[in-house]
Amino acid sequence: MFDIVSSEAIREGRATDAYFDRTVAALEGADRNPRVVAEVTADQFPDGDFELLAGVKDAAHLLADLPIDADALPEGTLFDGGPVMRIEGKYLDFARYETSLLGFLSHASGIATAALDARRAAPDSRLLSFGARHVHPSMAAVVERSALIAGFDGFSHVAAGDLLGREASGTMPHALVICFGPGEQERAWEAFDEAAPPKTPRIALCDTYTDETDEALRAARAIDLDGVRLDTTGSRRGDFRHIAREVRWRLDQAGFEDVEIFLSGGLDPDALADLRDVADGFGVGGYVSNADPVDFALDISEVEGEPWGKRGKLPGKKEVYRTPDGGHRVRRADEPAPADGEALLSPLVRDGKIVREFDLDDAVARAKRDAALVNFGDGA
Repeated sequence: MFDIVSSEAIREGRATDAYFDRTVAALEGADRNPRVVAEVTADQFPDGDFELLAGVKDAAHLLADLPIDADALPEGTLFDGGPVMRIEGKYLDFARYETSLLGFLSHASGIATAALDARRAAPDSRLLSFGARHVHPSMAAVVERSALIAGFDGFSHVAAGDLLGREASGTMPHALVICFGPGEQERAWEAFDEAAPPKTPRIALCDTYTDETDEALRAARAIDLDGVRLDTTGSRRGDFRHIAREVRWRLDQAGFEDVEIFLSGGLDPDALADLRDVADGFGVGGYVSNADPVDFALDISEVEGEPWGKRGKLPGKKEVYRTPDGGHRVRRADEPAPADGEALLSPLVRDGKIVREFDLDDAVARAKRDAALVNFGDGA
C-alpha cells in the first residue's frame, strides 16, 4: 500500500544493493568465503569535526542471528575518525546486510548530530523535535529517537512515541484556530483547553489572524495559560527577536509573568543562539529532520588474519580511544593503547547474540558528557 520496504525484507537481506547479490553469487561460485574484519568508518583519521553516533540499536538487531561478532561505539558517543563498528566473521554471512547497516547508522547519526548542534546552541532552553512532517513516515521514530539522544526534551510524533515508550508533545496547529474563523480565536483556545488532557500544557498558538501581542494577551485572558507559541511565517515575521521581547513586555505588564514564550518555524542553531534569552523553549523541525546523513562506509580491513584493504583506506584491525583531554585516537589493534585512553569499541553482538543493553537515558548522558569533553560547538 505504501512504498515502504518491510522489516522482513530488511531481515532477509533483500534491502541491499544489487551488486552484493552479484558478489555473493561470484564468491559462492568460486567456493571462496574468507573470514574477514570489516569496519564502518566516516573518516580514517581524526580531523576534529565530531559527529554523534546513533542507530546502533537498529544495527544490532539487523546483525542478530548472523554467525558473526560485532563491536561498536556506544550510542551517544562523539567521534571524528576511525571505526564506529567492527564486524568479524565469514564474509558471505553478512555481505548482503551492508546497505541496510550503513543506512541505519548514517541517517540516524546525521540527525543526531544536527540535533546536538541545536542543543548546544540553546543549552538551557526546552527543545522539542517538530520535524517528523518533513520525512517519510517510516522514518519518524528514527528522527525522534536521534533527537532525544542529542538531548532534546521531547517530540511531536504520536506513533514514534508508541515505539519509544515516550509520550508525544504538542498543543494546537493554526488549522484549529482557522476552523473557528477570524475574530473567534478565543473559541479555539477554549475548545483546546476543554478537550486537552489535564496534564497537557496550555500553550496557545498566538499569531494566526492578528498581531502576536494582541493574540497573546487575549489568550492569557481567555484560559488558564501556561505559555504562548509564536510560529509566524517567515514572509511576515520581521524581527522575530523584537516580536518575542514585545510579547514578553506586554504579558508582564498585564500581570501574566508566568506565561512562557515558545518559538518555532524554520529555526536553526544561529537563530536559537540569538533567541534563547527571549524565549523559554523552541520547536525545531527541518534543521534536524532534514540533516545530511553521515557518509559512513564499510570496508574490509583484514582477510584471514592479514591486513588487506583498498587504496585510501587503512588496512588492519583497529581500536579507538578517548583520552582525558577529549582526544579521539585511532590505533592498530596490535599497538599499545594511549596513556589513560578509554577504549570505545565494545561488544555488541557475539555469535549472533546481542550482548548490549540499549538505554536511551544512558545515551543522552553520554552525548552530553562527550559534547562538553570534546567542546562540540561553542556551547556559549
